[in-house]
Parts: sequence; structure tokens; C-alpha cells
Amino acid sequence: MTIGSAVRPDDPGWARVLRLARRRLESTGGDLAGALTVRDPTEAERKLIIGLTGAYRRPGVGSLTLPLQVLDASVRREFGQSLYERLIELGGPLRNRPSERTEEARARVDLLTDARAHGGPWASEEWFAAWLDTLAADGTITRLIRRRDGDILRQVGAVLTLLADSDAAGPTDPRRPAPPISLPVLAERATGDTKALSGTPAATLVLRALAARDGEPPPASASERRARWDAAGVILDDLASQVLVLGVRPARDHPVAGWLTEAADRAIPFRLTLHQLMLAPLLVTAPDVFVCENPAVLRAAVGEWTPGHPPLVCTEGVPSAAGHRLLAGVHGTVHWRGDFDWTGLRTTADAIGRHHARPWRMSAADYGRAIDAPGAETEALRGAPAESPWDPALAAALHERGRAVMEERIIPELLADLAAAATRPSDRAHRLRSDHPSPPAVD
Repeated sequence: MTIGSAVRPDDPGWARVLRLARRRLESTGGDLAGALTVRDPTEAERKLIIGLTGAYRRPGVGSLTLPLQVLDASVRREFGQSLYERLIELGGPLRNRPSERTEEARARVDLLTDARAHGGPWASEEWFAAWLDTLAADGTITRLIRRRDGDILRQVGAVLTLLADSDAAGPTDPRRPAPPISLPVLAERATGDTKALSGTPAATLVLRALAARDGEPPPASASERRARWDAAGVILDDLASQVLVLGVRPARDHPVAGWLTEAADRAIPFRLTLHQLMLAPLLVTAPDVFVCENPAVLRAAVGEWTPGHPPLVCTEGVPSAAGHRLLAGVHGTVHWRGDFDWTGLRTTADAIGRHHARPWRMSAADYGRAIDAPGAETEALRGAPAESPWDPALAAALHERGRAVMEERIIPELLADLAAAATRPSDRAHRLRSDHPSPPAVD
């Protein structure tokens, strides 16, 4: 049998052979030196390859190989075109995938370099580098490049820079928090488009970055996304941003202050919204304001509350914009408590920078007593580790033990501190330390 004796231009075996040839040439950058493999060939494909190669192949064979140079010569003979020309006519220009991969790799490096250059004050932070590494590893950077959306990362950098400028995020930053900013205003200032952060890829990347900054997983639901924006001082709804308080008696005379004072007189917990705080700013002149993380602490305090107790503010996790707004109006000392976990360390460090807060029972000694108490319930630490600049031994202890202790486990000690602060002179209340082994003595 001579090569080509059984080949016709309309032979039904050509279709898959040419598709496989396109795939092979695209994957090798057009190299004709190799061969393509036809797996489980049809009878038409088997006969075609016999005709092209002049070599008999028995029926039922699992796969057949066809040298590309042989195929090119046959295409030239049967169609009057080179293999390249035939494939272009049938399916358009051939891709050069090796070259594309090289260009894509170069584009990834360029995009990441640009993102670091536009990271603003965050560029030197470990979490920022880790966030970019994650985007590179999970294919996000590649998808942006393939969609020609690389500019989105620069938009994200602009948003994060604006948030850094308006948010005393560094634990040693002495600035007070700036007023909250609405999402459309933030988007317009950063990108020139008020809708750039409304359910867009840029919004998703900003939220992932904010979660990485706070050592939390990316938000997965609408409520989690809202909470993440709120924690960053970005307002989607000034009624949804709230803070829970007990015993707050503002110095100013307006309806919101009146409601709070009446609730304090009756030991009734009160939820303040950011909307209320923006309309009627509060001035809290109590010498001491205590902050807890978990509503269970505030609920337990209600039963023992007296008019002499200091105000208690509950953040219910990561503080909201409403919580920061309220604490910005405190003219006394803020005593801050969180869970013994990485988030608790981060929010405490942030409160020291934002509100000049003093840690409240947030020392390594406090953690040791809580975790070693008989019957203490603990759970595995989750999320990115954090530091405790006010007491480096605390972070070291959490690293060593690997267990979190929630604030509810030390409610009796916290209630005793609040009671002691209610009865001792204010100058001693100012000196309340987080490392008391037991509640301070009552004068």
C-alpha cells in the first residue's frame, strides 16, 4: 500500500485527527517533530491512518500514533495546503500555549510587583504579602490576567490605602478613628466609580484582604461581608451597625442621651446604632468604661448592676463602626477585654492604638489561670497568630498551649472587677490592671 492510497479529502476520519493535530501543535508551539495519538480510533480513523502512513493497523487496537510530519505532507497532497493553513482555515489562528504561559508568568510577576508598589502603608505588612501569595496560589491573579482585569488589583490597593488613612489600624498608632465612610463614597474616592465595590470582584478582593489583616477566613455570606465592612469602618447600612451597652450616661442633652440615661437607671441593656451616634454624638465622662467581647458577660452583669457601676460596652466580636464611634466619645479610661484567642489579641492591640485602652485581665498570668482552672473549657486556636505588645508573654503562651479560652469562662472575675470599680475611688479605678490575681480590695 502506498502512502495516501486510501485517503480522500472528504474521508470521515479527518475530523478528529485534525482536532488532535491542532491541540498538539498549540501545546508545543507549532513543533512538527512529534506525533499525535488517536485513542480508541473509529474504523474510519483507523483506515485513514493506514492510508496516511502506509502501515497496516489491526482492528480493535487501543491507540494509533501519527507523525505530524507525515500528516503535514498528506494534508499538503490532499488539500493543497500546509497543516497549519488547513487548521487555520477550519478553526482560526493556532494558539502558542508555551509562549502564552511565558507571557502569563511574566504578567503575574508584573501584576504582583505593581500590587506591592500600590499597597500603601500595608505593603510592608506580613499579612499583605501573605494575601498576595494566596491570590497567586489559588489562581486569582491568573484569572485577572486572562480577563484583562489586572487594574482591579490597583483599585483594591487604592481602597486599602484609603482605609489605612482613615483607620488607626496599627496597634501603636495614637490617632483617633476617623468618621465612618459609606461604601459608595469609599468606592468613588478610590476608583472614581461609586459602584466599584458593590458586589464586584474588587469588593471581594478588598474583603479578602481585610479578613487576612484580621486573621479571619474570607467572608462567605452577606451577613459576614456586611460585618467585615463594618469592622473596617465602611458603612453599608448605618442602622445595621450597632453596639450593645449597659450603664452609659452621656453628658450631653439630647433624646439619645436621655434614652441611655433612663436605660442605665433601670439596668436595661441598650443597642445603639451608628445612625443614632451620627445624629446625636455622645460624650461619656465616666472615669472608667469597661469593654467586653461577649454578650454573655453583659447579660450576667445586668443582674448585679447598681447605679454606681461603670459603663459596660459589648463589642459582640470584632468592634463595629458604631462601637468605635461610641468609644471615640469617651473622656475617661477604656478598659478592654477580649477572648484569649488571636482575634482577641488583635482587637485589644487595635483598641490600645485607637482608644488608648488599657488591657483588662488580658495578661499571660490571666490566661494561665483561666486555662488551668478546674473544668476549664477550651478550644483549638484558629486563624493567623497575633502579637500582644502590651504583654508579649501572652502571645507566647497562646502559641505554646495552642488553646483558646473564651471570655465567658472568667465571668465571675469580670463581675467582681466591675463591682470593685463601682465602690472604690475613681483615682484607684484608673489604675486597674489586667494582671490582678483576684479582684481589688474594696475600700
